[in-house]
Parts: sequence; structure tokens; C-alpha cells
Amino acid sequence: MSKLGNIGARLHRGEVGYDFIGHRKIWYSVSILITITAIVGLAVRGLNMGIDFQGGAVFTTPKTSVSVAQAETYAEDAAGHDAVVQKLGTGGLRIQVAGLDTSKSDEIKAALSKDMKIGAEDINADLVGPSWGEQIANKAWEGLAIFMVLVVIYLAIAFEWRMALAALVALIHDITITTGIYALVGFEVTPGTVIGLLTILGYSLYDTVVVFDSLKEQTKDLTKQSRWTYSDVANRSINGTLVRSINTTVVALLPVAGLLFIGGGFLGAGTLNDISLSLFVGLAAGAYSSIFIATPLVADLKEREPGMKALRRRVGAKRAQAADDGHAENRSGDHEQESEDAAPAVVGPRPRTGTGDTSGTRTQPSSRNRGRGRPSGKRR
Repeated sequence: MSKLGNIGARLHRGEVGYDFIGHRKIWYSVSILITITAIVGLAVRGLNMGIDFQGGAVFTTPKTSVSVAQAETYAEDAAGHDAVVQKLGTGGLRIQVAGLDTSKSDEIKAALSKDMKIGAEDINADLVGPSWGEQIANKAWEGLAIFMVLVVIYLAIAFEWRMALAALVALIHDITITTGIYALVGFEVTPGTVIGLLTILGYSLYDTVVVFDSLKEQTKDLTKQSRWTYSDVANRSINGTLVRSINTTVVALLPVAGLLFIGGGFLGAGTLNDISLSLFVGLAAGAYSSIFIATPLVADLKEREPGMKALRRRVGAKRAQAADDGHAENRSGDHEQESEDAAPAVVGPRPRTGTGDTSGTRTQPSSRNRGRGRPSGKRR
């Protein structure tokens, strides 16, 4: 068995483990710090919404010698808006201008044709009106809200409302971090981004449900014993599924990293960035929230119940009694060891050593010397 597999088996059996529940305040603080950073990024920089959400135009040119920087300058001068230009594999350019009044598209197309020395009929223009973009944005928010409601209902039925609430908090945590990263990096938000966001929410939920299922199984009839508290069992559930969660996350992140860094970075396929960044950030945030947020939050909520409070008192009393018994055994063992090390109380003779004092003792004569004082034979 590999070293990682051996660790996973020992974690599952509870032989080793990390105290996630005991250190939950540290991870809560880390999550709050990351969330505040994401919110500040959203408030300061905002999201770079694509033309599918705010309307605009996309101009596609045939093969040209005009550079990306020159095309951006031409498009911004003609439209009066920021432009995003990407180099296509055919040698042409994709010029995207968001927030553009579609009535000015012909005018901008003619200006680009003149500046880039390309025939106007060779430039393809795709237009998206502001009303269409608003509808797309509303549908995205509606889909996200429906997803959240269904998740809460399912978890409340399959498990309990505390787990449903914890899972909802973890999902909101993942959404906030992912959108905050988009704001800080400045990547464009497109329908592909929304698809990626919904995908990572489903993945995060799956990871959370795996831990919750293990926790539900191990907490059956928990109050009938006095050995483990709910937090102890929750901690064991996290450790038992930890290696599985790490392996699943790493395997999922590898191809997504290929899309993001190779496809979007080296090959310049900007459309891959829309979905790959949300997947990459969301998968990492989802694995983190399932381990460090969702389950510790469930433990916090459950420990507030009267039954769990009574269980914690019983477990604490039993552990204190066991500790006292252990101390008593240690003291008894130490006393016995001291008695063994000390000179024993001997009944009868002690061996003579050197010329030391032998007062208080009487040495019995040996059998060989007993007859010397009384010679054998008749007394004269």
C-alpha cells in the first residue's frame, strides 16, 4: 500500500487525524478574511460583464496584419467604449465592444474598415441589444436562486435543517470567493462563466454531502453512549473522507488547470478563460468549504441542542473520572516502584556486608560450624 493510501486508511479508522472542529475558529477567521477581500474587490473594481449581459457588438475580421494593440485603439476611437480584441487562429481579429448602442454599429464598422484597410463587407458584426443582455442576466440569477432553494429542500429532507443551513452558507462562501476573484483578475463574465459557476456549486455540494452522509451514519443513537461527543464524531467524519476529498479535487483540478493556463494562457483561447477560471477557483473553494466550513458549522449548531449538551457533560465527566483513575494508577505504580527500590523489611537474618554495623541482628551459625563449640563424643 502506498504511503498516501496508508495515511488514508489510518484516517478512516480514526488512528490519526487533525482536529478540524477544535481549530474551527482559525478557519472561520481565514474564510472571513478571504470573503472580505472578495467583497472589497467587487465593490472597488466590479465585474467585467460581457456583451451577453450588458449588450454590445462583436466584430470579426478576416486575416489581417493589424496588431491587437492597434485594433484596440481603432475600436475605442470609433466606439468611444473600451474594446477587447483577441487574435483568432485564422489570423483574423475578434473585436468586442460592450455597452454599445446597436444603432451605431454600421458607423463603427465603416470606421474599422477604413482604419484597418479591410472591406466593410468582409467584417462580420454580431449585435446584442441591452434588453437581451438584461434578460440573460435575470435568467442567470433566477437559475442560481432556484438551484439554492432546491439544494436547501433536498438537504433538509435527506439530512436535517442544520446541515441544509451549513451547506447553504458554504455555497454562498464559494460564490462570493469566485466572483471576487473575477473582479480582482478582471476576466469577462459570460454565459460560460455562469455555467462554470453552477458546475462548481454542484461539485461543492457533492463533496459536502459525502461528509454529511458519513456524519449521519456515525451519529445514530449517539446520545445512548457516553464516550464521544457530536464534535468528536464530526471530526472523525471529516478525517475519514479527507483523502478522498483531496484526491477528487486534485483529479478535477488538473484538466481545468490545463484549460486555464495552457488553453487560455499560452494558446490565447479567451473563451476558455470564461469557464475555466470559475471552475478552477470554485473547485478549490468548494473543497475548502466542505472541510473547514460546512461540517464545523453543523457541529456548532448541534452542540447547542439540550441533548448534545447533556451528552457533552456525560462525556466530560467520564473522561475526568478516567483521568483521575489513571493518575491513581500512576501514583500506585510509583509507590510500588519506590518500595521495590528501597531496602525490604526482612524477617530473619540479613547478609553481612563488609564491616558495617550489624546491631540489631543475629547471625545464625552455619551447619558446618555448629559442632565446633560442642565437640562430639562423651563429656569428660
